[in-house]
Amino acid sequence: MKEKKTTIEELGEFGLIRHLTEDIRLKNQSTLKGIGDDAAVLDYGEKLVVITSDIFMEGIHFNLIYSPMKHLGYKAVVANMSDLYAMNAVPRQIIVSLAFSSKLTLQKVENLYSGIKLACENYNVDLVGGDTSTSMTGVALSITAVGEGEREKIVYRNGAKKNDLICVSGDLGAAYLGLQLLEREKKIFLGNPDIQPALEGYDYLLQRQLKPEPRADIISYFREYNVSPSAMIDISDGLSSDILHICEESNKGCKIFAEHIPIDHQTEKLSAEFNITPLVAALNGGEDYELLFTLSPGEFVKVKNNKKIRTIGHITEREDGCSLVTHDGTFIPLTAQGWNAYGSQE
Repeated sequence: MKEKKTTIEELGEFGLIRHLTEDIRLKNQSTLKGIGDDAAVLDYGEKLVVITSDIFMEGIHFNLIYSPMKHLGYKAVVANMSDLYAMNAVPRQIIVSLAFSSKLTLQKVENLYSGIKLACENYNVDLVGGDTSTSMTGVALSITAVGEGEREKIVYRNGAKKNDLICVSGDLGAAYLGLQLLEREKKIFLGNPDIQPALEGYDYLLQRQLKPEPRADIISYFREYNVSPSAMIDISDGLSSDILHICEESNKGCKIFAEHIPIDHQTEKLSAEFNITPLVAALNGGEDYELLFTLSPGEFVKVKNNKKIRTIGHITEREDGCSLVTHDGTFIPLTAQGWNAYGSQE
């Protein structure tokens, strides 16, 4: 009998990570947190070292038809910074590894690095090293970010408690709609290069997709007002996927209320044009790089007047499940339908 072959797509990105790492056991006392959060946490003395890494692949994570090289460099850096902020850590250094074909001009590479340097300048981060290589298939950009955190202030995904309030910064779904707009205009351009792209009126959505900003301001607010989240994650895979990560790691359930999920008016407007429900974009779109966190009722008092933070639900016991509560009071089970790196790419 032939042995059944399992495809990577069947497992999905997070299933693959679990499968490959479930038997890994930490050997060093200096490793406080390994696989399973936004970043690893290492103990080397007074300050904790926090490390994360992301890879951006041409044709999977970006398309050079509409992604300017400068924007790509900037976005790759801030995506890693967002992971560090999700640990309540402060980014300090990055290492850049880049692979590209000989067809890429020096000017293109310079533009990419100008975006990387701008992100470092804006967020007071040092570029301290990296590597370059040739590529046969396109551009690959990998960033490793190093940050530091205080022992008592690092926040993991696994600390959510029953009755904690679920909060989110900013608004959701805009990056996904920005991507849909760019994909639409790309198809039109490929069919007729003489037609100018129709992007007017959607600057905010395009910025959210091409040049996002991590929420350093929220972390600064936490420090200024001594706010201690019980759990936190950045929204890179979509609200539904990322709240499920918190609930799984914390062994809890949740209720998210649809009417409280913040959505920008441009997102709503373009959603109607694409016949997409704005709520679906917010739940499943991803790449918002907002912070999703839980607060005890006592801690919530410290943020309730901050207009950049919205309360969207609360944590329940695990047996209650994870549900979206619609405007009419219907309970819909939350499912992880966000970004899957090993799913079928259209």
